[in-house]
Amino acid sequence: MLEIAGLDVHRGPSHVLRALSLDVPTGRITALIGANGAGKTTTLMTVSGLLRPRAGTITLTDGDAAHELSRLSPEKIVALGVAHCPEGRQMFAGLTVEENLMIGAYHRRDRAAVARDRERMIDLFPVLGERPRQPAGSLSGGEQMMLAIGRALMARPRVLLLDEPSLGLAPNLVERIFATIREIAAEGITILLVEQNAGAALELADRAHVIETGSVSRSGSGAELLRDPAVKDAYLGLAGGARQTGGAA
Repeated sequence: MLEIAGLDVHRGPSHVLRALSLDVPTGRITALIGANGAGKTTTLMTVSGLLRPRAGTITLTDGDAAHELSRLSPEKIVALGVAHCPEGRQMFAGLTVEENLMIGAYHRRDRAAVARDRERMIDLFPVLGERPRQPAGSLSGGEQMMLAIGRALMARPRVLLLDEPSLGLAPNLVERIFATIREIAAEGITILLVEQNAGAALELADRAHVIETGSVSRSGSGAELLRDPAVKDAYLGLAGGARQTGGAA
């Protein structure tokens, strides 16, 4: 399980997360929904070590072992089994598809297993196997999203952080990406999902949290929040997902 307790995070002059607490059960899909600027992306960046909290804890539990992540480097967090697929994909545009995939396994020394995982990524996303030497920057948005997920999975994570995987994609590609997320979760990988398409995220999620102004305002199963009148009014009334209010998330 990943447990976040009392997280307090500033980004420049902005106080983004305010005593944020939530849990991410092992082997389940947990969704974070909320308006732009609520703190969803900041939450993922803090879990992966890209931002440091001023207060609070982030605990990763694996059997009898518990690791406190909030003061660790991103590299150590990846080594403990947490991989981050960031908003906007953030490809190494000048490197090839193959090179981007292998960067995901940079910390691993089990070469035979890395090779097997590389083949697994090709099975999961066949288009990547068709273009191993193509520069990542020349891929379509959907192909870049597949590569970004594949790169994160090459780290062999126990927890996968996904930030806006459907952003900018055509509906048929969104369905394909979400089907892949279900497949990944079925393999036992814990997923923490930030997604602007709130309806789709709640349908996908086992558990979900609503973040408002840096704190969790509602929690429940995805099905429960889909039925919640306040969630319907705030986040499910517009085609394509959550109401947009501007600002950084």
